[in-house]
Amino acid sequence: MAAFKPLVFSGVQPTGNLHLGNYLGAITKFVALQDSHDCIYCVVDLHAITVPQDPAALTSQIREVTAAFIAAGIDPRKHIVFNQSQVHEHAELAWVFNCVARIGWLNRMTQFKEKAGKDRENASVGLYAYPTLMAADILVYRATHVPVGEDQKQHLELARDIAQKFNNDFSASIVAQGHGEGFFPLPEPLIQGPATRVMSLRDGSKKMSKSDPSDYSRINLSDDADAVAQKVRKAKTDPEPLPSEEAGLSKRPEAENLVGIFAALSDRTKAEILAEYGGAQFSTFKGALVDLAVAKLGPIGSEMKRLQADPAYIDSVLADGAQRASAIAAPTMAAVKDILGLVRRR
Repeated sequence: MAAFKPLVFSGVQPTGNLHLGNYLGAITKFVALQDSHDCIYCVVDLHAITVPQDPAALTSQIREVTAAFIAAGIDPRKHIVFNQSQVHEHAELAWVFNCVARIGWLNRMTQFKEKAGKDRENASVGLYAYPTLMAADILVYRATHVPVGEDQKQHLELARDIAQKFNNDFSASIVAQGHGEGFFPLPEPLIQGPATRVMSLRDGSKKMSKSDPSDYSRINLSDDADAVAQKVRKAKTDPEPLPSEEAGLSKRPEAENLVGIFAALSDRTKAEILAEYGGAQFSTFKGALVDLAVAKLGPIGSEMKRLQADPAYIDSVLADGAQRASAIAAPTMAAVKDILGLVRRR
């Protein structure tokens, strides 16, 4: 396999109401990666339309995710931030990969089964073929690394399988076109320490979700300092003091969730938090968590509001990012067409 320049790609769907779980699970990791890697961060709006969307809401949500990226600390001048639909090579390469991937591979994708539910016959073809578009998102830039959570590992494996099959099926043409032994890299998962699993503030057994009917179940990134403080204070707890060791969090999901949030926001371990607050009542612990959460999240919410009030600026960031992304994607797609034997404009 040829050597490829290290490059990170990741995407976030514009589904609205980004919350603390999205921030701790993905966006903070994106920010940290900027210091060590060249990064491409994409608002994957074509993935969003695999299920019905309100057009006006989708426009707003694309800008909201972009604002969250910038407000959280991603620098769109040093790295590439754009929305997927502005770079047509994503969809073009996805069709090629539809012809490379096998039906059996897609039938094994568990996320389609979960999202389609019982009425799979009524799901869109786009939802079924979502993983081949995800593979195209990564490989159109010949990205080498992808930060992934547990729910995306299977899709990254599929991207690797597609890349390998393309390289094998067209090996002679790849060599003849001067690309060496393989055209696409086999992208690696980028694991950055243990994932932060953020649960509902009203029920520690359920993941924090934008679909929960109670706004008090989550901290939205767009919440101001007062809202953040109020939601932390009202978060469900139990009557016992905090334990001094992690084993004491067993069967105490709400306590474990709040300790985990404190640890993640302060970049410390749960053990360190319990060493400091073990034996304390929740009122004391929550007071400290309020101060920490407001200090960390309040400025992000304020900056998101400021950015979203200037959609022309956000759109200019996306347009600039798309132009820079296209400069990488277009040569990749041109080379793929030559490898396949398609005739293209010169």
